[in-house]
Amino acid sequence: MNINSKYDRVLTAASDIVKERGVEKLTLEAVAKEAGVSKGGLLYHFPNKEALLEGLVQYLTSDFASDVQQRVDNATADNGKWSRAYIEQTIEDIKEERGISAALIVALFANPDLLSNLQEQYAVWQKNFENDGMDPVNSTIVRLVADGIWFSEVFGLGKLDVELREKVVRKLINMTK
Repeated sequence: MNINSKYDRVLTAASDIVKERGVEKLTLEAVAKEAGVSKGGLLYHFPNKEALLEGLVQYLTSDFASDVQQRVDNATADNGKWSRAYIEQTIEDIKEERGISAALIVALFANPDLLSNLQEQYAVWQKNFENDGMDPVNSTIVRLVADGIWFSEVFGLGKLDVELREKVVRKLINMTK
């Protein structure tokens, strides 16, 4: 992400608005102000709110996917590397309140059709998990539990205290070895 480009500043601002104020506060005017660009500058890159939402979901999905891929590339052990990379990146995103949550919230509430790219990415990841050098059932359980932790954190449903969440994550990581 090149935060100096107007395009990236606009998408970062849109993500921040969704995370801090909610998707209902995501307006072109609010994004332009937050990004420090004119409304015309914003409209140059995103001619309408739908284009902004589509760009935001794609941008944040790509960012998360790149982070997972980087973890896979840096893995020292082959078995379970996709599963470990996914759980580690999911938990890091929860802790840092990063973008994939904003992308999913935008897509779910603004336009569920925007989930198609993310659904395609998850299909690829699922194949990687199933061929991760470990029992495909265990690797799928790891992914589903990571998704459940994310869901719990994002929607505040049965959130785990930090200590218990860390124990669950350690258990999941051990399942990938």
